[in-house]
Amino acid sequence: MTQPTLLACALDKIDAANRADPNCEQLDGQSLPKEYAYSQHMTRWLFELEPQPSERMQIACRAQHIERWTMPRRDFPEGRKAYYEWRQACGRMHGRRAAEIMAECGYPEDECKRVETILTKRELRKDGDTQLLEDVACMVFLERYFADFYEQNADYDREKWLRIVRRTWGKMSPRGHEAALKLAEGMPVHLLALLQEALAQN
Repeated sequence: MTQPTLLACALDKIDAANRADPNCEQLDGQSLPKEYAYSQHMTRWLFELEPQPSERMQIACRAQHIERWTMPRRDFPEGRKAYYEWRQACGRMHGRRAAEIMAECGYPEDECKRVETILTKRELRKDGDTQLLEDVACMVFLERYFADFYEQNADYDREKWLRIVRRTWGKMSPRGHEAALKLAEGMPVHLLALLQEALAQN
């Protein structure tokens, strides 16, 4: 296969895997498998932040949540520590699946391992590709899921919300911050106020 065909093969296989998600999300008036919709948001924001992304970043962003429904949060205990253990386990699983798919499509082993490493996010802050993936994921959260997450967790007190916003902001690069501030201009008033308060005290 030629390199462009390798990329198409990997993206098609990731899309096929994510279309099997039994959960749905409404997008532009149609119901789509949730993780397939999420992968499309990730790809769109990748090209917003990096107009000419590498093949490995296109694959990593598309596979950010690959088959996540197979490892539900409820399989782990309650509490913050268990939450982070779940997130780490998901990252390892996503990395393995992406690497397996890349190998099936004919990518060399070093590229497969590179994408696997990016998806585990072990090198956040130290590795440019990993940081870009995190920026993209944060932008997708802020644009597509922040408002619903806020409504679903109305019992959180103000301080908890401020911590959540600061944690999200702290994981982003200056490039991500710039994009987030532009996005914030169109946020609902209560979310914009929360963001402004969190950053003022940051």
